[in-house]
Amino acid sequence: MSTLQEQATAEMMEAVEAWFVERLKRTDLDSAVNRTTLQVGIFNDLLLDYKPGRTTADDYHLADAGDFTQRTPSRLDEAVVRNSIAPQLVAMVQAKLATLADTPLIDYRFSFRGKFQTAQGTLHLNLLDHVNEGKRSALLARIHTYVEQKLERGNRPTKKLETFFLARHLLDPQLFPQPDIAWTIAQFERIEQLNKSRPQALAEHRSDIIQAVSAWAEKQFLPQFYDVQTSSYSGTEYTLKAGAAPDAQALAPIDLLLYGAVMILRHEPSYAKSTGLKFLEIARELGSERAVRMLKEGSGTFPDGDIHVKNALLECRANDVFATISITIAQEEEGAYAQALAFITHLLNNGFPKSYQIKLKSKVKEYLPLKGLARSDTHRFFANALAHASLQPQLEAYARAAIGQYEFYADTEGEKNCMPGSYATFGLGLLDARHFPLVQHYMANVDEEHQSVQDQFTAAFAERHGVTHESIPVLAACLRACTDNAKVKIQAELEEVEKLELFCQQLQGLEGYLVEHMLYPIWGKLEKLAALARKAQGRRKELLQALLEAASKTGA
Repeated sequence: MSTLQEQATAEMMEAVEAWFVERLKRTDLDSAVNRTTLQVGIFNDLLLDYKPGRTTADDYHLADAGDFTQRTPSRLDEAVVRNSIAPQLVAMVQAKLATLADTPLIDYRFSFRGKFQTAQGTLHLNLLDHVNEGKRSALLARIHTYVEQKLERGNRPTKKLETFFLARHLLDPQLFPQPDIAWTIAQFERIEQLNKSRPQALAEHRSDIIQAVSAWAEKQFLPQFYDVQTSSYSGTEYTLKAGAAPDAQALAPIDLLLYGAVMILRHEPSYAKSTGLKFLEIARELGSERAVRMLKEGSGTFPDGDIHVKNALLECRANDVFATISITIAQEEEGAYAQALAFITHLLNNGFPKSYQIKLKSKVKEYLPLKGLARSDTHRFFANALAHASLQPQLEAYARAAIGQYEFYADTEGEKNCMPGSYATFGLGLLDARHFPLVQHYMANVDEEHQSVQDQFTAAFAERHGVTHESIPVLAACLRACTDNAKVKIQAELEEVEKLELFCQQLQGLEGYLVEHMLYPIWGKLEKLAALARKAQGRRKELLQALLEAASKTGA
C-alpha cells in the first residue's frame, strides 16, 4: 500500500470516526425520540467528502484551510478508492452501526455515501444502505397504531411533529413498498379534518404534508418517467424519457401527484403555485384523464353550485386549478355585483386559492384614483363595485376573506404587485372612517419586500383624511408597511403641536430602526429632521427631539 493511500485512508476514517463521536456527545437522544412514537432514531445519512487535506463527514471539518495548504495535491486512483479504500470504510461504518443498533442515535435505515476527488475526477459512490429490520418492524407497528388510535378513532387535534414524521413515513418506500394511495390520502385528509379548528396549526400540518408529497413526487415517482434537472434560477425541469410508456400499474400512484398539486395550488403561497401546475401538466402528459378534467374544470374540490352561477344578472365561473374567476355582468346594477361578491367571498372562505385573478366582461370601466395600480380586470371589478355605496359591508367582508400574507393577485407583478383584498381595502379606506380597522388589518399583513402599492395608498390616505385622532393610528400602520420610496405630505399638518403630539404617541415603544423607517416618508433623512428641531421652539422642539431620540435607539 502506498504512502498516499495510507494517508488518505487514515484521513477518511478519522473523519468518519469524528462524525460518530460528535453525535454521541448529544445528551438528549432519548428525549428527542420520545417526543413522538413515530421516531425510532435521529440520524440516517452520512456523506463522506474526500479532498486531500480537508476531508469532511457531513459538516464536520477535519482540518482548516491553513492546514490544507501544506498537504500534497496528489490524487488517488479511482480504482484504489473503489476496490481498496471503500470496503474498509464500509466495514468501519457497519461495525459502528452494530454497536449502536439498539440506541436512539441511528434511525431504522442508514445510508453511507462518498464523494472522492481522484486522479480521474470526482467519484460518487453509494457505499452502504443499511436497514435495521427490528427497528423497521417496530416503527411500522407504531405507525399503524398511531393511525388507528389518533386518526381513524381519534377526535382531537394532532401534533405537528407527528404529522411531520407520519407524512414522510407513509411515502417511504422502505416502509411501504407498495403504498395504498387512497388510504394514504385519506390519512392526510383526516389530519386536516382533526385540526380544522386551529387555523394556524392546520396550515403547519398542511405544509408538512405538502413537503412530503412534493419530495415523493420529485425523488420517487417522476424520475421513473422523466429526466429531472434542478436549477436555482429556472426551477426544476422535467424531460420525458425517450420511449417512456408507463403502464397502468406504474401510473397507479398518479392520484397522489394530483392530490399534491391541488394542495399546493390551494394552500401554498403564490410563488409555489407553478409547482402545482407543473404536476398537473405532467399528469396530463402521462395520460391521466382526471388531470385533463382538472385543467379544464378545476380540481373537483368544490360543488358545481359553488363554482358556477348563471342568471339574468350575471354569470360566474371559477377554476381553482388556474385560480381564475370569470365574471360576465349582464345587467350593470348593484344586484349583479352583490351576487358576484358573494360568489367570490364564499369561495375564499372555503379554500379557493387567494392568489387568484378575475376575468371580467363588463361595460363599465372604473378604476381607483390611485397611481401605480394595475389596470386589470380584477382592479376594474372592485372599482365598479365600490360605486355602489350599499355594497361597502360586502366589500369589507370580501377583503377580510381575501387578505393573506405572501399572497398576491395573479394578474399583478413587479411594482404593481398587490395582496388580495387591496383594491377593496384601498377604496373603502379612502371612502369612510368606518373602514379604518380594515386598513390596519391589511397593513399588518403587507409583505413590503414584494409589493409597494401601499406607498401610493398611504399618500392618498393622508391627503384624504389628514392627521386626526381617528386617522393617526391608521396612518402609523400605513407608514410601518411602506417602502423606503414612499412620500407622504403631512409636514404642514405636523407644524401644529397637537397633531405632532398625536404622531409621536404612535411611535412610543417602537424599535429605533422602525421609527426611522416611519419618519423617512415624511421628512427624508434624519439630518433634515434634526435641522428642523434646531430651529423649533418650546413644545414643538421637544417633540422633534423626542422623534430623533426614538429613531436613534438601538434596542427595543
